[in-house]
Amino acid sequence: MRRINGILAGIALGVGATCAVLPGTAAAEDTSSPCAALKRIVAAAPSGLATLSPDDGKAVAQTYGDDAQCTASASSYQCLWTPHKDAGTSADLLQAVAADIASCLPDATHDQNSPSVQHFYVGPRGSRTNITATTAGATKLKLAVSGK
Repeated sequence: MRRINGILAGIALGVGATCAVLPGTAAAEDTSSPCAALKRIVAAAPSGLATLSPDDGKAVAQTYGDDAQCTASASSYQCLWTPHKDAGTSADLLQAVAADIASCLPDATHDQNSPSVQHFYVGPRGSRTNITATTAGATKLKLAVSGK
């Protein structure tokens, strides 16, 4: 495991590059920003993700696709979307999503980096919030946030 360093954060594409300067707490009216939406979801994880609406996470996927479908339960929040046709390979998009996560959540630890899975966590063992971006089949990407 290694801490996110400036190299990964520096490769953030588009809006991800600006996320590092946003405040750490996101208000409901800020959810149109991918970073604000991601921070809102992660902040909700310790107390229950079921308080979030399906629309709370759509901004995370808007950079990459327009059809995000998000769901919330007590222990997880997930978004599934189809990338834009001209957005590149799934592996490239997954790297871009990971760069956005790293940029938006500089305190997150990035402990898995592969062409099909990007995993981060925030918080100490026993009360961690897990953030996982994966490919979902040949044509979809998925973001899942879970907490204890």
